[in-house]
Amino acid sequence: MKIEFGIQFGNLEPQRIRDLAQAAEAFGFDLVVFPDHFVYEGPERQYDPRTKVFDSIVLAAAAIEATKKIKVGQLVLCNLFRHPTVTAQALMTLDHFSGGRALAGLGTGWTESEFQMTGIPFPSISDRLRMLDESLTCIRSLWTNERTTFDGEFYKFKDAIMWPKPVQKPYPPIILGGGGKGLLRIAAKHADYINIIPGAGKRGHISMAEIKELTDESFRDRMNFTRAEAKRFGRDGDAIRGSNFIFLPILTDSAEATRNTAQMMSGGFGVSPEALLAQPVALIGTPDEWVKELRRRIERWGVTQFIFSAAAAGIPIDEKMIRRIREEVIAKL
Repeated sequence: MKIEFGIQFGNLEPQRIRDLAQAAEAFGFDLVVFPDHFVYEGPERQYDPRTKVFDSIVLAAAAIEATKKIKVGQLVLCNLFRHPTVTAQALMTLDHFSGGRALAGLGTGWTESEFQMTGIPFPSISDRLRMLDESLTCIRSLWTNERTTFDGEFYKFKDAIMWPKPVQKPYPPIILGGGGKGLLRIAAKHADYINIIPGAGKRGHISMAEIKELTDESFRDRMNFTRAEAKRFGRDGDAIRGSNFIFLPILTDSAEATRNTAQMMSGGFGVSPEALLAQPVALIGTPDEWVKELRRRIERWGVTQFIFSAAAAGIPIDEKMIRRIREEVIAKL
């Protein structure tokens, strides 16, 4: 199965995003995605109120207009920000605008601060999970059926129509992001990709404790759990593709620099330098060390998609870095 590589862009002017999407396409990356937030919040509720945060649907449209082949989507849309009909129509429109290149990324929503700021209701994680399950059921029906009738706990449809249908059949690939078992069960039922990240839904924020708990072993366990649950739903568990979001991608120039970087940063993660080098949210090393570690993750976790964050404090992902990752890492895998 093809190994896919993507970049998540944020905190950039739309014109700059157009330029970087073109560069990603030119150097053979498979996808670009955008976060869906009102503020970009880091671990333990830290955020800069002056960080630029643009609408993820509009950014996706800008990237689509600037490219011809690369897939474009969100990692991930917050289900609570939009009614399922609005989400379904927006993604269907992006799929037509792109000629069938849209990705459908969805999640429960986890940044409690955003909801406190805006007054948008922020239900318990159990409610949010049931809402996401219903939302995906309705979205998939709107994309495939002539009319949709649904009498759920949270959403009600009666002979609802959506035309046209998406270009991609039966619909754009669905990526779900999260880390708790409730989310993994929903992914097992609906998703084509599961992007496993530290659990944040229950707490309402990213915690260093959750980051520390997402280890090499627990990542593999969560992938295995998702595929086992998919079989329980009558699906081929192996058809669900694993996706690894690398929040901290750092290229070094020597093995010594790798060791020094891991030593310097490991205390902040509360793990040993060796554990940090295998931490799913980080990828630290020389190009050859990246290649070795990515191969290990493919074999051990069964992942086939890697998405690098361009908004983290690691490397600035600009045209030069995009080219370097392509020529010094991806080309050697």
